[in-house]
Amino acid sequence: MLQIKSGAVIFAKDILRLAEFYRDVLAMPILLAEKDHIILESATFQLVIHGISKKIAAQIQIETPPALREDTALKLFFPVESIAQARLKAKALGGGFKPKNREWEARGFRACDGYDPEGNVLQVRELAT
Repeated sequence: MLQIKSGAVIFAKDILRLAEFYRDVLAMPILLAEKDHIILESATFQLVIHGISKKIAAQIQIETPPALREDTALKLFFPVESIAQARLKAKALGGGFKPKNREWEARGFRACDGYDPEGNVLQVRELAT
């Protein structure tokens, strides 16, 4: 029987780069890769990286490091085994997370805010020890 999962769609200029970032940082395997979208999936969540049109993409410049899109009304959060490992992987893949002294704890988890290679903001959470 088909199971419908919760999920999110991120529109991207470079879908392969973004999919590799989320695959490696979140340990979320790629389920399907098509020309215009890539689907990553965990046991409970599906993340779709969808390409934006070439006409619009041509008008978007991604800086290094990327300008952060902090004025958006949405920030996704994802579980990780280790914030420290996520921070290392993110940096190698063009994203980043705030330093350890900017992490915070609540309700049994430890959290850290960061960004992907296109400047989308996100948060990762690990179990608090």
